[in-house]
Amino acid sequence: MQKLLTKLKSLFAKQDLTTGSPTKGILAFLVPILLSTIFQQLYTVTDAAIVGQALPEASVAAINASSSIHYIVLNFGMGCASGFSILLSKWVGAKNVLEAKRSFLTQCILCIFVAIIIAVGGILAIEPMLNLLGIVRDSGDPFMQMEFEEATTYLTFLFASGLLVVFYNMSVANLRAKGDSFAPFCFLAMGVIINIFLDLLFIHVFQLGVAGSALATCLSEGIACLASLGYGAKKYEEFRFDFKNGLPRWKDFWEHIKNGIPPGLEFSVLGFGIIAMTGGVIAFDINPDGTTVAGLPAQIGYGAACKIINLLLTTLSSLGTALLSYTSQNYGAKDWQRIRKGLKSAVIIGLILVLILNAVGLPLLINGFYQYLFLSQDKISEASIFYGNVYLWMSIPSLLFILFLFLFRNALQGLEKPLWPLLGGVSELILRIFVCTVLPRIIFGQLNSSSPVLAYYIVASGDWVAWIGAALTMLPPLLYYLKKYKKG
Repeated sequence: MQKLLTKLKSLFAKQDLTTGSPTKGILAFLVPILLSTIFQQLYTVTDAAIVGQALPEASVAAINASSSIHYIVLNFGMGCASGFSILLSKWVGAKNVLEAKRSFLTQCILCIFVAIIIAVGGILAIEPMLNLLGIVRDSGDPFMQMEFEEATTYLTFLFASGLLVVFYNMSVANLRAKGDSFAPFCFLAMGVIINIFLDLLFIHVFQLGVAGSALATCLSEGIACLASLGYGAKKYEEFRFDFKNGLPRWKDFWEHIKNGIPPGLEFSVLGFGIIAMTGGVIAFDINPDGTTVAGLPAQIGYGAACKIINLLLTTLSSLGTALLSYTSQNYGAKDWQRIRKGLKSAVIIGLILVLILNAVGLPLLINGFYQYLFLSQDKISEASIFYGNVYLWMSIPSLLFILFLFLFRNALQGLEKPLWPLLGGVSELILRIFVCTVLPRIIFGQLNSSSPVLAYYIVASGDWVAWIGAALTMLPPLLYYLKKYKKG
């Protein structure tokens, strides 16, 4: 057991990404991030499986619908925390401990304000956001009424715990910026185990339903948050406050806001695009007379398919995160040639990963196998498999496009050019709204369960079209900065 722990810990050894082979450095940093992300997805998958097996269709659909609203609000905080950590990563690369300590204190202050915005703004936005999805309080349909109430309960719990989520993400982002990826993995694994136990306890034993699922999430994240903050303060000098020499200056707040708010807004903007797509899917579960289709097959099938896509995306998003740390550390060291070599290495690694993900992901579509992982058999139907499979047939081969999106976005953020990733997010939003909302209604009119099959194919194309648009938005500025720093 001790040998196994030692080998595992060696994978997460502190990485100085400013020296050595760029390819080996990125791979060495990618592996622990990927393991951490897989554990994060294990939490999501397990949570979805417990909910999908134990709760009725309306509850499952409520949680699926809530994910897009949850993405907008809480991912704003997660994006801000990730952006804030870029400054600390730069000072780590420059070997400036005092500025790193000042950066950490600045982040803590800013994250308190971000958490307040999330809690207050998120709770106030629940009903308007659900209405955007087509889920209204007084619909007259008992299934939609239940879906609305369950979604409201679920989101209220999550937004109220925003402080824990923001500080947890700030803590692990800074630990990774320091080159420590083993500790975040341990805290994440601990949170996953606690969440699984609490899910089973609250849902199966105490019969708390959706509220139990949300409460389990909040408590597990809270424990992981406190543990990671305590570890960071004990282990690293950079995470200890220096009120004598390391108090933030106004310029420190501005620098962190400049690097943190754009990624936060970018993730929020992406959420509105996901709402447009989710709303388009929900329309196929509503009959022309306003009642809902029995079993909610479009939401159930699409929701299960999204779990598979999110699971596959963990590999590519982890590669993007590794490139962010690599780029920001070398930006701090002003090693422009090394930055370019690292980006080339990341592209090659990513292309290999895309081929592997297609080989793994596409067989899961056979007879809708993936849906049995997340749903009880009575919820699965020919219609739910159709809705899920169409989305996956389009999205899995298109992982190539989001690979470049992740790489371009993280490289620009590592170069402290957050405006362009934000504009890439705006491109995603515009394209998703056009493809999922405007275009099908121009061609077919109001969408509902009687709309032609082609209408759903168009809505299901929202992701890959948006990925292409966002990547193309960020490519020219990335090439410009790489050329500029080469001359510099």
